[in-house]
Amino acid sequence: MSRTGKEGYFLAKTDPETYSVEQFEKEGRTTWDGVTNPQAVGAIKTMKPGDRVFVYHSGGQSGVVGLAKVVSEPRPDPKQPKSWVVDLEFLGKLDPPATLAEIKASGLFNDWALVRQGRLSTMSAPAEFAEWMRGRYPKSKL
Repeated sequence: MSRTGKEGYFLAKTDPETYSVEQFEKEGRTTWDGVTNPQAVGAIKTMKPGDRVFVYHSGGQSGVVGLAKVVSEPRPDPKQPKSWVVDLEFLGKLDPPATLAEIKASGLFNDWALVRQGRLSTMSAPAEFAEWMRGRYPKSKL
């Protein structure tokens, strides 16, 4: 699929013991919920259908393990009044993962929240990161 350059890029973290990329792959689609940090909720509120999401496993060997596409408009989480949710469609696993160590070692993303704010669960991703990832995974659906 050709990208028009108008889509946004995001990164969403999950603990693989809570919700793994393998489980996401099996389900094919999920509602991304459980986000309560106001900055992370703000990122979800700016997502649009068609945007790409880097799925990131936190803990242990932290890194980008998969790709997803936003397939709904963001909406308030009916279970958590201060949270918002969005529906994501699984696009593929990244093998090998792009580890946090590799991302940091590149020196290209020192201003990005992933490097600066390690605990932030959902964030926008710079277009330069998407280009860097496209170079690493040329056959991906970025």
